[in-house]
Amino acid sequence: MTIVDAHHHVWDLAARDQDWIAEGSLLRRDFTMEDLAPEAHAAGVDRTILVQTITVPEETPEFLALAAQQELIAGVVGWTDLIRTDIADELARLCELPGGAYLKGIRHQVQGEPDPEWLLRPDVRRGLAALAEADLVYDLIVLPHQLPACVKAAENHPGLTFVLDHLGKPPVADGRLELWATAVRALAALPNTVCKLSGLVTEADHASWTPGDLRPYADTVLDAFGPGRLMFGSDWPVCTLAASYGQVVSLAEELTASLGTGEREQVFTGTATRVYDL
Repeated sequence: MTIVDAHHHVWDLAARDQDWIAEGSLLRRDFTMEDLAPEAHAAGVDRTILVQTITVPEETPEFLALAAQQELIAGVVGWTDLIRTDIADELARLCELPGGAYLKGIRHQVQGEPDPEWLLRPDVRRGLAALAEADLVYDLIVLPHQLPACVKAAENHPGLTFVLDHLGKPPVADGRLELWATAVRALAALPNTVCKLSGLVTEADHASWTPGDLRPYADTVLDAFGPGRLMFGSDWPVCTLAASYGQVVSLAEELTASLGTGEREQVFTGTATRVYDL
């Protein structure tokens, strides 16, 4: 079975600082496609989705150009300012750039917004409507307390597909489940929502996590979304704080081992291929 990795990053600190990375962190170095490619191929990954890291307009055109040069990258989830008044024109401009055909979606660091209902602001709603018109998807990077707003946003925009990154960052390290699970199930009840099986190891205790610690969260989204609306993502290189690339792939395979062959194919290939139109 070949695998689509629906969520990873790259960065070059000489080109642009990643101000979210703390000094002294293992992530404070360059991570390139040349670093990722051998690990991905060794794990059976043959296509990936490159996802934005910071909210600057220069990054998305760079990622699109990189996708045009790198066979492994099948799509890009970029960033642009959703509240700009000319958002429709900007999305069209991005799609016309070199590599523009690789633009599959947009993401904003909603997790950093102090307003828990940022997604429901009129100016943001206008931007989300423009995404739907452009036939792009919207990746949600949010914290559990922001999930109710995600539900309302998905209800407000039934023609837009919302992809929940990292299961909505459940409180794995604390072992809490129910409040997060209730909110995730409410989101999954809407047909225009999808979830990435990604980011779990870094929400757990980095040094001592076990598959058993993560299984209740994986089982929750498997039950809520079903394999046809769940996709694997490595979250490389952020995952390396807690696990290697190969370990993350093996973990996802273990957490989905109870599924049938066709269902696992959906999680590891089919859902991402369909949702991101690869």
